[in-house]
Amino acid sequence: MLFLLCFFGMVHLQVMDLNGLVAMALGLKAETEKKEEEMDIVVCIKQVPEVAEAELEIDRNGSEIEREDLVMGINEWDNYAVEEAIRIKEAHGGTVVAVTLGDEDAEDVLRRALAMGADKAILIDEEGFEGSDAFGIARGLYAVVKDLPYDLILTGAQASDDGWAQVGLILAELLNVPFASLAMDITIDGNAVIVHRELESNQQEKDELSLPALITVQTGINDPRYVSIMGIRKVRNIEIRETDCEELGLAETEIGSEGSSVASRTLSLPSAGERAEMLTGTLNEICEKTAQIIRDKGGID
Repeated sequence: MLFLLCFFGMVHLQVMDLNGLVAMALGLKAETEKKEEEMDIVVCIKQVPEVAEAELEIDRNGSEIEREDLVMGINEWDNYAVEEAIRIKEAHGGTVVAVTLGDEDAEDVLRRALAMGADKAILIDEEGFEGSDAFGIARGLYAVVKDLPYDLILTGAQASDDGWAQVGLILAELLNVPFASLAMDITIDGNAVIVHRELESNQQEKDELSLPALITVQTGINDPRYVSIMGIRKVRNIEIRETDCEELGLAETEIGSEGSSVASRTLSLPSAGERAEMLTGTLNEICEKTAQIIRDKGGID
């Protein structure tokens, strides 16, 4: 009788051990699946002058806007990209690293990204990049991003100061990853990302990209969160990694004016024109008046 009790006790212990192993295995599987779902995201941002209500002046060289008295802030498209990166991290877990190329004051936009929810920030010193075209800027970003873990890279569709809309796409080519531009919606689907792109005439295109991938973000994709002064203060002690073209191993022929295929010769403000003339009458009368004005200006023989 005692022998049987001991025997059944051993069986019970073995069953309990087996159940424990199964539970442990399921837990490890769930943890692995969770880790596989997490996203490492890099978001490239830029500090630009706010010129909407500013009185612009051209510098002495006649090739740049005088920026000394201009208020600087994060590029509008990049602000949406940061918000989208944070939302993806909140939904899937992972990390967000903000990268910018600029002077020491560009640290402000990195602090802003950290206050929004980014985990790390990297500042590339702009010295040596003066006069760079889109390729030169992309090479600087590439030299940093290529060594970072990433599943997704987000950039703004364009910058408000130069309007190239090229840097993100060139960066994707340098990294040899698939890309999509002008994203209005981004959805992570396993090892792929579904992107709705804005096209002309209020149309959208739906694309699926395998990860890792790069996406340039259009304004209106989300509603960027408000960043308070208190939020900025909370992240002021987070260390920002700094690097430069020398540390990144970039040659003078790759960046700056020497490595640029585009040279800015002159920059001028548009001349003030005469007051607009308002045309009245029926549609046919307005068309005839418009045609006559064009004839008078020598536009039509």
